[in-house]
Amino acid sequence: MRIARVAHPQGMSFGVVEGDPGAGGGTTVAEIEGHPFGEITFTGQRWALEDVRLMSPILPSKVVCVGRNYAAHAAEHGAEVPQEPLLFLKPSTSIIGPGDAIRIPKAFTKQVEHEAELAVVIGASGARRLTREGARRAIFGYTCANDVTARDLQAKDGQWTRAKGFDSFCPIGPWIDTTINVDDVEIRCEVNDEVRQLGRTSDMVFDVYALVSYISHIMTLLPGDVILTGTPEGVEPIVAGDKVSVSVQGIGTLTNQVIDLD
Repeated sequence: MRIARVAHPQGMSFGVVEGDPGAGGGTTVAEIEGHPFGEITFTGQRWALEDVRLMSPILPSKVVCVGRNYAAHAAEHGAEVPQEPLLFLKPSTSIIGPGDAIRIPKAFTKQVEHEAELAVVIGASGARRLTREGARRAIFGYTCANDVTARDLQAKDGQWTRAKGFDSFCPIGPWIDTTINVDDVEIRCEVNDEVRQLGRTSDMVFDVYALVSYISHIMTLLPGDVILTGTPEGVEPIVAGDKVSVSVQGIGTLTNQVIDLD
């Protein structure tokens, strides 16, 4: 099941995407009552996918990110693979959705880069101190994400809050897939239709269930919280005018334009 959050003529709602969005036409969004983390109840309202605007599929209380979770990505920055997951946070205000603009704050940074990632969306309430099996049950679904990073600020500051935290630096979408098996799927980033990153989730140092379990022993995870699981090698700069597309096999593609803020 694909869960989207859409803007429509009557407002904004969660809905289930029906049909194959890649088949070209005939795809609809069936509105559901309230949020999607309990029993799904349909309102009876439906819209053609092309008649609504896809928003970020969730607005999390927090975005927990994992650094250097692909050995080749760590190597391209001359860094060692950590012995345990390396965590940092992005603010909820960094979230944008499909089609929204990544805004480069030129007054602060001269080197902004893409990072294509698989994102985990938590569905359980008050998830803490989870076992590996408990982590599996706590996951609501998965989506695509771009951990946009001001690389020069990351190096300058010695910690990652500013480099990762600007408004618009966390595109996610286009929807949440609740049934996909992500043990071994392709992650791809294209900039202006040129492939920049190409990896597989099976190359992660710490897999999805290990990450969710580990994080839940540090902080309580709430419904809608998002975990970014790391990026494969191939990160490169993006500039105003670029079109950045992040694809996760079996989920879909998240596309955003890049503009200058100043």
